[in-house]
Amino acid sequence: MKPTDIRPTGVETIIADNEIIVSKTDTRGIITYANDVFMRVAKYDENDVIGQPHNMIRHPDMPRTIFKLLWDTIASGQEIFAYVKNMTADGGYYWVLAHVTPSTVDGRIVGYHSNRRSPNRTALAKVQPLYEAILNEERRHSRPQDAITAGTQVLLNAIADSGFPTYDEWVWSLEPELEVVR
Repeated sequence: MKPTDIRPTGVETIIADNEIIVSKTDTRGIITYANDVFMRVAKYDENDVIGQPHNMIRHPDMPRTIFKLLWDTIASGQEIFAYVKNMTADGGYYWVLAHVTPSTVDGRIVGYHSNRRSPNRTALAKVQPLYEAILNEERRHSRPQDAITAGTQVLLNAIADSGFPTYDEWVWSLEPELEVVR
């Protein structure tokens, strides 16, 4: 079964607090490495993920706006922390707090590295309604670019209303221990 044939089941997998999901991609987002935690949580075999686009685990509940922000950030050479809802091979889902960084050689981006861990459940209570609002706005637009533009405005307004100038700072406010990690 192809990832595009998988339908969401609504069954959540919780990542243990001591587990880290790791993956690496090339500059196009093709998976070049996935650790055993990735494969166990996502319910794929290594042969199923290596060489495939990382978005194979994208859950349909994830706003395009967040991925646009993520890709724009890492393509510019910066790191990002982002909340992401992924889909498992059997249609279940799992939430992560992703830390995605560019991998460089001689100052040139050659790929991306992502460490993901279980997010703070209290933070998810704030993330989920925001993502739902963004997704609802995106669905009002038939053209993908229009959807992302409108979704970005919802994101920016919500972050500003929360008193934070950027998505990163909002994320850090929801995950106090990130100040130590950064």
